[in-house]
Amino acid sequence: MNARVVLLGGGYVTLFAYRALMRRLGGQVRSGRVEIVVVSPDDAHSFHGFTGEVIAGILPFARTRTPLAEVMPHARILSARAVHIEARQRLVEIERVDDGVRSDLSYTALVVGTGGREPVGRVPGMAHHGRTLRGPGDIRALADRVAAAVDAPPGSADRRILVVGGGLAGVELAAAAADRGAGDLQVTLVHSGPRLLPELDDQPRLRARARVELIRLGVAVRTGARVAAVDDGGARLADGTYLRAGTVIATVGQAPVPVPGLEEFRDERGRLATGPDLSVSTGIWAAGDAARVVRPGTREPVPANALWAIKAGAHAGANVAAYLHTELGLPGYAGRARRPFTYRGLGRAASFGLGRSISELYGIPFTGALAWVLRMVFFLRFMPSRRRALAVVGDLFSVRGRVRGAERRGVLQVGPRAGQVQSSVGRRGSRPEPVASRLPVRQA
Repeated sequence: MNARVVLLGGGYVTLFAYRALMRRLGGQVRSGRVEIVVVSPDDAHSFHGFTGEVIAGILPFARTRTPLAEVMPHARILSARAVHIEARQRLVEIERVDDGVRSDLSYTALVVGTGGREPVGRVPGMAHHGRTLRGPGDIRALADRVAAAVDAPPGSADRRILVVGGGLAGVELAAAAADRGAGDLQVTLVHSGPRLLPELDDQPRLRARARVELIRLGVAVRTGARVAAVDDGGARLADGTYLRAGTVIATVGQAPVPVPGLEEFRDERGRLATGPDLSVSTGIWAAGDAARVVRPGTREPVPANALWAIKAGAHAGANVAAYLHTELGLPGYAGRARRPFTYRGLGRAASFGLGRSISELYGIPFTGALAWVLRMVFFLRFMPSRRRALAVVGDLFSVRGRVRGAERRGVLQVGPRAGQVQSSVGRRGSRPEPVASRLPVRQA
């Protein structure tokens, strides 16, 4: 009998589940015994690792986008979204993006990797007036917005950027926006907690270094301040303070993108609760932000970030292959039985410009140039396309080369557009800064 594996979503879970399936069942897929179908409303995979570099104008947006058909050539790609799952009948109801037509898609095995979105509905006005990162086209729109803010008239609220949320994503985005503005933007970071980077409570040195970098870039930080409402002119805090801003960026965590039909398997936050092998029910697996995957050896869920989604997606794909082999008698895969998820994590990182970063690898903290190199090597390793990874390296060397050439001619800075070098002398609202400060520095 033939089998069909349906992968929901076009992100890390789907990509790495596909790769695991092809490693184990590639011959069966090519022969037509196994069909892989990807259901995604976006026709390209978005790599979020270099979002900070895109916002800062160091890398072009195109480097973060890879067509699904390019990275999953043996899958059937459907430009659609899942609107309902019928687990008992093993059917997914899908709705095509182009015309809204709905149809049923049967499956032998299903992997739910629909990801998460910022829960902007929790703050009045945030959904309408705030900018997010996780939806299709969000990063491009935000990069364009920040670039336009640099050219806004002096004194205009459009030159004020407010970042809501002081986790790794918020800190990195605030730094990237300030770096792109090079003094022409007023960037404020608001965090409701008592201190930034709560995920680095075990790394006080890295948190302290992040504060130093934000100060260097001119980012104003307000902790213990909760945003109560957002409108087209800015945001009002719970204490009544109103912050004018032309751009409000929401980095307030993530909530799963649910697909109706699996409510009985969801936890209190709407995530699909998975077993040790990442299965949800017979023939269904889940991973990434849409799932509650328990960290091995604990009762706590794994962090909601790309690396955990990558590793869990690959593990789900391997277990789907084992399921097809053992349950359906599918030949061609002499693998072991389904295995529990045992990945325990690698580290965390954030960038503050060329050559400036903080990172933690297996609990060991790094800062400065070494942290930046470690972060770059790690992200390049997991980019979906080697061709794009090489292009990123070329872009970085190009920007660094231009900056070094400018350094020999005087005090210059990387401009607000990717690869552009501008003089800080006489520039409107600029902070004169030696170009060496934008080059890799020694580890602190």
